[in-house]
Amino acid sequence: MEFRSLQRDTPIVLNLIIINTIAYVAQLAFAGSGNDNTINDLFALHHYKSDVYQPYQLVTHMFMHGSFFHLLFNMFGLWMFGSLMEKLWGHKRFLIFYLVCGLVAGFAQMASYAYSNWDFDHNFMSPENVDLYQNMLSMNATVGASGAIMGVLAAYAFTFPNTQLYIFPIPFPIKTKWALTALIAFDIFGGVTNSPSDNVAHFAHVGGAIAGLLIVIFWNKTNKKTFF
Repeated sequence: MEFRSLQRDTPIVLNLIIINTIAYVAQLAFAGSGNDNTINDLFALHHYKSDVYQPYQLVTHMFMHGSFFHLLFNMFGLWMFGSLMEKLWGHKRFLIFYLVCGLVAGFAQMASYAYSNWDFDHNFMSPENVDLYQNMLSMNATVGASGAIMGVLAAYAFTFPNTQLYIFPIPFPIKTKWALTALIAFDIFGGVTNSPSDNVAHFAHVGGAIAGLLIVIFWNKTNKKTFF
């Protein structure tokens, strides 16, 4: 019954979950090993100076994931917040919103790549070091729908700022506007500190959230709705 409800009321959310799941299965099936031109080389988002970078990766990276739990948490967030926004906006508007947020998140991550690798990108390197650098670039790629989903969460928090969420392990409810603020602050801090052990694309999250906020603010200037 729940599946039929999703199919009828929120087909974009349902199909995005299906596509992301199929893409993750394909990643497992065709991952390859070593420096082969694997599915991650083809479709994850790479530095623009990487030998395996392609412009279409700005779109394809948002349908790939790094682990099962990465996929699970992202799809849960898409279902939890995206379902209501699709019902509110309609199918076409929600899909456009989701893809634009994902694209902006990709561009934000590309800007992060450019900043983090500025010294390498603008200094002369021997052929041996160039090979090592290219190998590093091919391995440090970005995957995940998190940027697009942060945009959806931002739109949800803007539209329903006082709705309360229970976030494990916090033992009390938090209003969505404060939860979003805390998440953005956490990502800005994580992106600025840039810990070597941190493999989260923090600036992609921030880019997606900002895009989501700007779009929903613009839409609501001409289409006023009651906020809850």
